[in-house]
Amino acid sequence: MLDIAEELHRWVEQGRDFAVATVVAVGGSAPRQPGAALAVDSDGTAIGSVSGGCVEGAVYELCQQAIEDGRTVRESFGYSDEDAFAVGLTCGGIIDILVTPVRGGVYPAALAAAVSGEAAALARIVSGPEDLLGQALLVRPDGSYEGGLGGHPELDRTAAGEALAMLDAGRTGTVEIGADGSRCGQPVSLLVESSVPAPRMIVFGAIDFASALVRVGKFLGYHVTVCDARPVFATRLRFPDADEIVVEWPHRYLESTEVDGRTVLCVLTHDAKFDVPLLRTALRLPVAYVGAMGSRRTHEDRNKRLREVGVTELELARLRSPIGLDLGARTPEETALSIGAEIVANRRGGSGVSLTGAHTPIHHDGPREPAGRIGSVA
Repeated sequence: MLDIAEELHRWVEQGRDFAVATVVAVGGSAPRQPGAALAVDSDGTAIGSVSGGCVEGAVYELCQQAIEDGRTVRESFGYSDEDAFAVGLTCGGIIDILVTPVRGGVYPAALAAAVSGEAAALARIVSGPEDLLGQALLVRPDGSYEGGLGGHPELDRTAAGEALAMLDAGRTGTVEIGADGSRCGQPVSLLVESSVPAPRMIVFGAIDFASALVRVGKFLGYHVTVCDARPVFATRLRFPDADEIVVEWPHRYLESTEVDGRTVLCVLTHDAKFDVPLLRTALRLPVAYVGAMGSRRTHEDRNKRLREVGVTELELARLRSPIGLDLGARTPEETALSIGAEIVANRRGGSGVSLTGAHTPIHHDGPREPAGRIGSVA
């Protein structure tokens, strides 16, 4: 539900009654992943999506029923070969939906944290004893938590520990807790939704291609910084969509700024005096992606220079150069799309090949790092 936190937070502030349907498990080629949500208020207004349209009508009715009776329910939807008009997923997948009326508890605090960009994890029971369905904890980065999972302190502590581990990784997904850990007589499953600050994209080189890449980065949910040592080029006028513009030598900025395992670095400077010291630093940082623009001849020359300053073959193997996927791109916008596609493929474990005629999965499980503020496997 944190993927639609901004609107839900407004609903809370306006005092609206509403229910949220959240994807809690998927099988096969499901269109949305755990954490995706559809919300309906008492006036019938709906936001979000759980299936891209396949079962939205049925889920909408479940939300209306939850608002009326105050009960949390779990329903499964899948494709029916025998009845083409049955409620189901035409893509052949299966999704399980948890429908919860939102009336106080930790939900308002979780929504407020997500909207403000505060790191927090919302952990909800999505399978187990019926009377525990929908019970929730909000877990903070320091390990503290609020809320409760049905009056079971040991379950609260165990769940908080599992949620904290997911939050540290910026991940959203399900966690199983055995009967011993739950202390409620039977196993339970938790859906943990991590709300974390947007991952960083740092674009080095204030060129036309960078302007297009900034727009793609914002579209993908990154906090985008443009860095260039030349103040005449690194301006707000040229990069109105950037979150931050830094005038500094690229390697010096990278040495001083904060990065993490979700950060992507795109080197578009295309100049050895900038590229070499920058990439020497970048390839030794625990970031998600390092890509550099240039022709194949430039790439070979740059690699030679990097070896000369002590960059190892193992470090060089991390470099995506020439940057981007082979889309035949020509324009800055097409090139930015190529780079963005490579970043997504790297994050999700995709092959980058055309899906037509391929035998690879459409959706890849287990992303290496999240894409945006809400860490998700979507």
